[in-house]
Amino acid sequence: MEVKEKIGQRIKALREQKQMSQKDLSFSSDLDRSYIASVENGSRNISIVNIEKIANALEVTLKVFFDDNEFNKHSRSPK
Repeated sequence: MEVKEKIGQRIKALREQKQMSQKDLSFSSDLDRSYIASVENGSRNISIVNIEKIANALEVTLKVFFDDNEFNKHSRSPK
């Protein structure tokens, strides 16, 4: 799984835990709803600045955002 997909799935999972719609998250993060949708489905690159906006809107720190089993899995074996 690509990192874009992992980030998208993490955003969606956190959003659903907060019982927020994409529209709610869009409003709270000051990002377009269609942008949120494309990030969640893994079809769009997202900047760290926008990840921070979304994390703030979801009321989680960046540490909590990236502290997930999906991010702890290695896609390649160490050299």
